[in-house]
Amino acid sequence: MTVLRLQSIAKRFGAVEALGGVDLRVASGSRTAVVGPSGSGKTTLLRIIAGFEVPDAGRVTLGETLLADGPNAVPAHRRGIGIVTQDGSLFPHLTIAENIGFGLDRGSEGRAAKIEGLIDMVGLERAMLQRKPDELSGGQQQRVALARALARQPKLMLLDEPFSALDTGLRAQTRKAVGDLLAAAGITTILVTHDQAEALSFADQVAVMRDGLLQQVGTPRELYLRPRDPMTARFLGDAIILPAMIAAGHADCALGRLAVDDADRAGSVEIMLRREQVSIAPRPEHAAGLALADILDVEFGGPFSTVTVRLRDRDGGVAATPAEPIVLRGTGPDLLSAGDVVAVAVTGPAHVFAA
Repeated sequence: MTVLRLQSIAKRFGAVEALGGVDLRVASGSRTAVVGPSGSGKTTLLRIIAGFEVPDAGRVTLGETLLADGPNAVPAHRRGIGIVTQDGSLFPHLTIAENIGFGLDRGSEGRAAKIEGLIDMVGLERAMLQRKPDELSGGQQQRVALARALARQPKLMLLDEPFSALDTGLRAQTRKAVGDLLAAAGITTILVTHDQAEALSFADQVAVMRDGLLQQVGTPRELYLRPRDPMTARFLGDAIILPAMIAAGHADCALGRLAVDDADRAGSVEIMLRREQVSIAPRPEHAAGLALADILDVEFGGPFSTVTVRLRDRDGGVAATPAEPIVLRGTGPDLLSAGDVVAVAVTGPAHVFAA
């Protein structure tokens, strides 16, 4: 069941078109990640959902309630929506207990027990309730901010880059803890992030924004393996994009003859391989039938090395018009060097971009 619906949301700031007509449906209890480069419009979209901005045109509906119809909008404090921002926005002069209970009526029955229950829910010790925010780590502060947002029992939770200020290990740990908590509580969640890996691992649905529009919406697997265009493909991860001629479910390209994921298309197209589909054989004399490539550069990284290669022509010689270099990942005990010739193998079908 759809809990949040956005219809033709448009917003301008002077001469700048921030949103050009956005449509999105979010299912009840699901987690949606809105991802895109800086300036793509994702934060403006979140602020319109929260009620901090009003759209110039379009409708925002939460359940059966119309929150915005163009500039006619329900105020933010009446929307029943929780929000956690990048810095948590905790009140530095209040204790953790006072921060969590900020939105609860001071005279309400069982208020202290609710605060204790909320700090238990986010996995923090009750001893922290009497501390101030600056006595907690960044990850702990984010959990407190989440507990404060949960105190009002929101219908929808908005997460605005909430993990970006944390270091790598703590970021992954906090993201998983928050995701598990929201899923267990059955709270519909929208995460705005510029981190592709974060979006793919956190969400049930990913929406890719560019230039104020949603370019593609779908499951993480669908968007990663079947992006609509090369820009979306590159934004969501390492992508090798090659021109090809396809027919009968196969493509002829610089890597040889490959299976493709669209048996009905024919003609000149662009195809995509994810970097993990492509491997290097360091002894090309034992890899008959594979494409050959010259190594241009090797960046050693322990168990994985980043290897930049240029593909040779289909007969194995250096092409008269050199192909664009591609970046691959080398593994194993063999140490490769610039100038080596390697064979390049492909696993799985290549993706054919939409016409």
